[in-house]
Amino acid sequence: MLDVFGSRFGACDGVSRRSFLRVGALGMAGLALPELLKGRAEAAKKGDAVKDTAVIQIFLFGGPTHLETYDLKPDAPKEIRGEFKPIPTNVDGVSISEYFPRQARAMDKLAIVRSLHHETADHGSGTHWTMTGFPAASSFQRANDRPSVGSIAAKLRGPNASGVPPYVSMPNMPFFGSASYLGAGYNPFNVEGDPQGSSRVRNLDLAGGLNMGRLEDRKYLLSKLDRIESERDATGTMDGIDHFTSQAYEMVTGPAARRAFDMSKEDPRLRDRYGRSPIGQRCLLARRLVEAGVTFVTITEGNWDHHGSIFPQCKQMLPPLDNAVATLVEDLHDRGIAERVLVLVWGEFGRSPRISNGGRDHWPGAMSALVAGGGLKMGQVIGATNRKGESPSERPLRPEDMLQTVYHVLGIDPLHEFANESGRPMPVLNSGNPISELVG
Repeated sequence: MLDVFGSRFGACDGVSRRSFLRVGALGMAGLALPELLKGRAEAAKKGDAVKDTAVIQIFLFGGPTHLETYDLKPDAPKEIRGEFKPIPTNVDGVSISEYFPRQARAMDKLAIVRSLHHETADHGSGTHWTMTGFPAASSFQRANDRPSVGSIAAKLRGPNASGVPPYVSMPNMPFFGSASYLGAGYNPFNVEGDPQGSSRVRNLDLAGGLNMGRLEDRKYLLSKLDRIESERDATGTMDGIDHFTSQAYEMVTGPAARRAFDMSKEDPRLRDRYGRSPIGQRCLLARRLVEAGVTFVTITEGNWDHHGSIFPQCKQMLPPLDNAVATLVEDLHDRGIAERVLVLVWGEFGRSPRISNGGRDHWPGAMSALVAGGGLKMGQVIGATNRKGESPSERPLRPEDMLQTVYHVLGIDPLHEFANESGRPMPVLNSGNPISELVG
């Protein structure tokens, strides 16, 4: 086994989010991934229609402020409206933060949901809710008790092309982004390194002491051992293992994944448009991945827990996010794949209307999300909050509704059931509806 660790980022509850990926053995070779490749084949075997859609989720961990981004309240009292001013967009009647000028010019390709809300102000519980569609069983919980949306996609859809994983995360494992009872094979393929340079994807490297020659030897030995088992197997299980192990071997040894992760192939001018920032270059890499056949990508952008210094912090953090999101959406359109790739930007909750000690506190009563592409209806704002940004005043929606919309784009039945560790049937989602204004 190979343990791979990445960077840390924290929140006010003291919980440290650290990437962790345990790469299991491909037989005896020290490689990962056979289980990741089963979902698409299973769906095709059942005769289900399999979409080629994909999702890029940009998760702003810590609780991004809605009042400084997509839901400003310029007519509210000063202690609520804050320092930032709204600017008009290219959609009549829609305004967003002055620190989002590029998104303002691309608003016809975007949609804003302003009326999301739930009931938990804890980072962990809120993240579990938005990542899975279910509230956490406990505020002290540190592991999923439901599979994340990315893991559901990995299980039921698999990758859109051979040679790449179905579910990728960067720069680390998303908090509550794992597969729970679906099994570790549906956890995300974790990308390490600094995307601003020529980062190396360590998870595509061979285990220590291996080279391609020795890997071929081990593959040959594994095939002999599997043949013995196959001869004893009356169920056909070994044939399936052989098939998916071969696909995993192809991913590690073949060109598709390595080519998708190779940022040196991009025009430096396009990299500049995305912004030479971590969020900018990760958005560019996400576009490369979905173009290559990855079904679900989660980018976690930390440090949005602004209890103090919210305005100087946002002045630093909003412009790189603006560049990254606007360029990603424009790039998807330029390449003709915007209709099949959904971009979702959100966090675990919003921020409190009243400013205290230069910041805003946790506020699950109101939060905003940005969506783009995926064949959904763009150029609109859905829902509204009251004058102070405290709670929905129009079209109240919940995380389950947003995830229902994601599953609609992916062609996943939310009523599909899995058996958990105890054999109990567990649905993908048991509440919510796709947001009708988006899906038409």
